[in-house]
Amino acid sequence: MDNSFRLGNMLLGTAASATQIEGYDKNNSWYEWHKLGWVQDSPKIATQHWKKWQEDTRLMADMGIQCSRMGLEWSRIEPKPGEFDQKAIARYREELAMLRDLGIKPMVTLWHFSNPIWFEDRGAFLWDGAEKAFLAYVSRVVSDLGDLVESWITLNEPNVYAVNGYNGGNWPPGEKSMLKALKVMNALVPCHIGAYNIIHERFPDARVSFAIHARVFDPKDPKNLKHIAAARLSERLFQGAITEAMYTGKDCFPFKGCGKLGKYYDFHGINYYTRSTSTGLRDGVRENSPKNDLGWEIYPEGICRVARKLTKKFPAPVYITENGTCDNSDSFRCRYLYDHLKALAESGLGVERYYHWCFCDNFEWLEGFSARFGLIRTDFETQARTVKKSGRFYSEIIRNGGVTQEMYDGYVADEQYCVG
Repeated sequence: MDNSFRLGNMLLGTAASATQIEGYDKNNSWYEWHKLGWVQDSPKIATQHWKKWQEDTRLMADMGIQCSRMGLEWSRIEPKPGEFDQKAIARYREELAMLRDLGIKPMVTLWHFSNPIWFEDRGAFLWDGAEKAFLAYVSRVVSDLGDLVESWITLNEPNVYAVNGYNGGNWPPGEKSMLKALKVMNALVPCHIGAYNIIHERFPDARVSFAIHARVFDPKDPKNLKHIAAARLSERLFQGAITEAMYTGKDCFPFKGCGKLGKYYDFHGINYYTRSTSTGLRDGVRENSPKNDLGWEIYPEGICRVARKLTKKFPAPVYITENGTCDNSDSFRCRYLYDHLKALAESGLGVERYYHWCFCDNFEWLEGFSARFGLIRTDFETQARTVKKSGRFYSEIIRNGGVTQEMYDGYVADEQYCVG
């Protein structure tokens, strides 16, 4: 059996968020959440990327990484309302310039879960002044950095932020109200649309979208009408309606648009990790299925299912803006990469970018340093970086433009998922 495949024109990169790697910023909502005792470990230092960015960028280049999705820390750029730190902005310019000089295409994420304390204290995106404040930050960033950026993510996973912080109660600000979660998601719609317009007014050729956390929602029993209805409703509330509202500006129950219909996306930014099994509105995990070290189902076919559903309704290029897995021993990540990339390569979707989550093991929100997603092992005591087996495999995939039978035999054949 031939296990090889070719990537075609798909570019391979990695993704990261500022809060999870930079360290040395105590002015954001996640540092405050850590101080309240909600988080394992601390984002105080994270992976020291703020100081080790040159080392990390050179390592990316050595591995052949073709594109890098990097985040900006809003609280670092605007530590007080209306006061912008030009030194922080200059430091981000240096990093963007180095990526470009090394032939790595930069994508910038403007917002990735964390807020400045001054913004959080006012109610974050439930504050009446939230949209104006966020867009003022966006305007400054685009003005000062936009000439170095070819593609943008306005907001990362607004659905996850709202559900975990305002319904689940385990992310800041710790609310447990589905109504508030829906209000937050609705408030983020004009923030995305406004940011999209600001970027295009200044840089018409830029590519802009937001990143949706997209799951497959399947009924536990495909013949049970209650399970079928639960899967459809979960998909609608979690990802379907907010994507349509952000893409088009129109009202999509339960969300309101921006009042001005249009097209507010240049590509699909898809973050895909897993499938949910539905019996009601709570997440379920299919029994006797492959799982990662956090207990998430590994379901490679799903990455194409969510992409195909989006492109059928909204034709546009596909960027997989996050895909990866928690594998603390790096014992099945090569197979995970192989299975997901092979599915994409053979899908006929014409996927243009794939950003692996993540480059280095980092601070994984509530899990702290206990959940390792990286291609590079981070020693959190010494901050030393070591390329893992999966990192070597990824580098070879880039160099070869796909996977050969020899690569499959050397990296993938002996790896198996844990089924439970």
